[in-house]
Amino acid sequence: MLSGMTKLSDLGPPMSGKQPDRYKARDYVNSYVCPVCHQVVDMTDLRQLVWHREPKHEALEIDE
Repeated sequence: MLSGMTKLSDLGPPMSGKQPDRYKARDYVNSYVCPVCHQVVDMTDLRQLVWHREPKHEALEIDE
């Protein structure tokens, strides 16, 4: 991994996931705190989800 912080835009264009229609907003949460880097992860952005699944990673620089 390169030194320094990775920018979210370096991971490509936004990739939003779609919740199944059977779920309503009150049934799920759109974010969580990553246990590795302690950054809040937007679960509607697949780029962030993939990044934070890596066992050893740094926090992303949110530049969008």
